[in-house]
Amino acid sequence: MSLNTISNISVNIQEKATVIWNVADMLRGPFKLHEYGLVILPMTVVKRFNDCLMPTHNEVQKAYQDVKHLAVTDGFLIDASGYKFYNISKFTFDSLLADPENIEANFRDYLAGFSSNI
Repeated sequence: MSLNTISNISVNIQEKATVIWNVADMLRGPFKLHEYGLVILPMTVVKRFNDCLMPTHNEVQKAYQDVKHLAVTDGFLIDASGYKFYNISKFTFDSLLADPENIEANFRDYLAGFSSNI
């Protein structure tokens, strides 16, 4: 492995760590220090899923409308998402944040929209 590759990996890890600690700073008020682990890791994973699925969100929504009446839909939705998982919820992190009054119900809908393998 070249020195340049090792340097790039180190920078990438540092960027991810910075994002996680920024989230921790935002949670400082609502959560106690010992509760961070219960929130930060799951939210980081969900946010990563959201980011992966964003480029194909509209395609998955369209595919879902086309196949929701079928008994088996997973293959169509996996193809549309480009991953082995998908989310059929109309919500994304951006749309969740745009409606703070209903964020709990909308976030529950968002989580329920993930494929069963998530």
